Amino acid sequence: MMTNQTLSKLAEMRLNTMGEELVRQMELPAMAALSFEERFGLVVDAEWRSRYNAKIDRLLKSAKLRCSSACLEDIDFSAERNLDKALVARLSDMSWIADYRNLLITGPCGVGKTWIASAFGNAACRLGKRVATYRVSRLLDNLRMARSDGSWGKLLATIKKLDILILDDFGLDRLDATHSRDLMEIAEDRENSGVMIITAQLPVIEWHEVFDDKTVADATLDRIVHGSYRIELRGPSRRARFNDN
Repeated sequence: MMTNQTLSKLAEMRLNTMGEELVRQMELPAMAALSFEERFGLVVDAEWRSRYNAKIDRLLKSAKLRCSSACLEDIDFSAERNLDKALVARLSDMSWIADYRNLLITGPCGVGKTWIASAFGNAACRLGKRVATYRVSRLLDNLRMARSDGSWGKLLATIKKLDILILDDFGLDRLDATHSRDLMEIAEDRENSGVMIITAQLPVIEWHEVFDDKTVADATLDRIVHGSYRIELRGPSRRARFNDN
């Protein structure tokens, strides 16, 4: 009776995993060999793991990684990709997030830029970091619409709270004056508050030409490019390889 009351109270407090671990211990005679402190520690550990895993699942879901299964452990370091293994190893500890240094990933279409960006996003989520992924054009269109309905400031504030903002496919479309200013606002907001991972087919040296407003381009790229890490991929399209198989 006492156990049933305890389980009921744990459920009422939404500590269901603790209740499940308590039941597991009661059904396992070997548990009698452990001290109260040891058994209680196992109960607490079970609840902690459950909550931690639920938090990671929420972060991964909200990140909307375009390659949801991508992880750093599976990166292909084939020589044709020009991927610096030492640089990836240094970046894998994710300390660059705390240093507010962006990561710029460039290369031809299909070489795996988005996959690598997703792999770093996945690693960040597993460290408890807040991540979100946007196509550049879609995010800037969302901001344009937000100007008209009065939610522009709220959307910018949401973006500012992210630890990592992944911007995919930069440079596919020219940035008009409004889009240029909005991107500058994002870059300015994220100085010393978060980082960006940006993928682009264009090499970084050509990014300036994407902006209609060259003055805004200078201010924006100074904030994005200065101090950033760069991964410059090469090689044939990996999509073509997979299709051939």
